[in-house]
Amino acid sequence: MFKVAVTGASGLLGRALMRELAAGTNWQVVPTAFSRVGAGQVALDVRDARAVDAFVAKEAPDAIVIAAAERRPDVCEHDPAAARALNVDAVRSIASAARRRGAWVLSISTDYVFDGAYPPYLPDAEPNPLNAYGRSKLEGERALLDTADDALVLRLPLLYGPIVDWQESAVTSLVPAIRASAQAGAVPAVMDAWATRYPTFTPDVAFVIRELLTRCADGSTVRGIAQWSGEEPMTKYDIAQRIARALGIEAQLVAQTAPTDATPRPRDCHLDSGRLEALGIGRRTPFDAGIRAVLDAFARSPGEAQ
Repeated sequence: MFKVAVTGASGLLGRALMRELAAGTNWQVVPTAFSRVGAGQVALDVRDARAVDAFVAKEAPDAIVIAAAERRPDVCEHDPAAARALNVDAVRSIASAARRRGAWVLSISTDYVFDGAYPPYLPDAEPNPLNAYGRSKLEGERALLDTADDALVLRLPLLYGPIVDWQESAVTSLVPAIRASAQAGAVPAVMDAWATRYPTFTPDVAFVIRELLTRCADGSTVRGIAQWSGEEPMTKYDIAQRIARALGIEAQLVAQTAPTDATPRPRDCHLDSGRLEALGIGRRTPFDAGIRAVLDAFARSPGEAQ
């Protein structure tokens, strides 16, 4: 039976992938986690090369999906060594172990490997990251492709999907400020209207990854670099307006038209998804439908933050 190991299985994308694989395949799936180890998950610190070697030797997976990462740009900027340990060194360790096993590896990367000046970006466009996060992910891409014999980098943009708290995604992290701005006498919420983003629904990404894994199981692996992205351009100000509409509230929002982030961010890193589309791989949920599903599900959850 085809066997898949998934690192970072308790994270935003990892959970979506585990749901997709459970519903759509009969493969054996081994999920790992570090800080939030759930039932049926293997505790694994991917920064520990010996532990990674032991895990791969024991489980002998046919494919490994690396969804564990430090994805917060501000955290990476303040502690680049810690970001490198997770985004570069851990990827290299997993790639080395996978090579010895003969396993295919898919590693998640980001649109932040580009500077945002000349979109849309093809997979072979010249990277030029503006911050420590982008640099660490670019180094991770190179570590994977230089080390593994059979591997794919999958670049993704801003993700949102089913959450356990508002802060899991930069999309849903806007909700508390949007809600607060709708209160009587509240100060308007200032939202970035400078950078263009392409919010992408994690269940759609999970579907894409399952399709890629299916090709691996069939002996027709996709290698090199591929990209997947939503196709609805919007700023955080636009996102906030659409979230407010989904919540049914009259939010007070102010557009900030100049960059204000302490960590530099690219203006528009639209990823070209043509390589996967040419393979017949892909699915896109309209943002309004996706965010409504996320908000409705979280409203029903016991931990919903008011």
